Amino acid sequence: DENITEVPLAGQGSFENTYAKVYWDKDTQRIFLDAQGLPEPPTGKVYQVWSLKLNPLTPTNLGTIDSFITDENKIFEIENLNESEAFGITLEPDGGSATPTMDQLYTLGVVS
Repeated sequence: DENITEVPLAGQGSFENTYAKVYWDKDTQRIFLDAQGLPEPPTGKVYQVWSLKLNPLTPTNLGTIDSFITDENKIFEIENLNESEAFGITLEPDGGSATPTMDQLYTLGVVS
């Protein structure tokens, strides 16, 4: 679909072997996150998805992926009302965090 923006998220730092992909449908203001390239999170941790503005760097929480372990296909639909310039995924304590834990940034991708 030409209205869908595909954003590959590359692994970062110590997590260079991880990856994900966002399919952003701006018309319906939602993303589909393909998180097959992420490992199972450890007990007490959860992946959190962020919409980013780049200058100045401003993260907006898109929520946590609480069903990551039980979801077989690892594709998640998430509402995104933001004018995103990038997307990132961090590993956070259960329940999520108010701001991203940057040393736990697993993937990052810029919207082209």
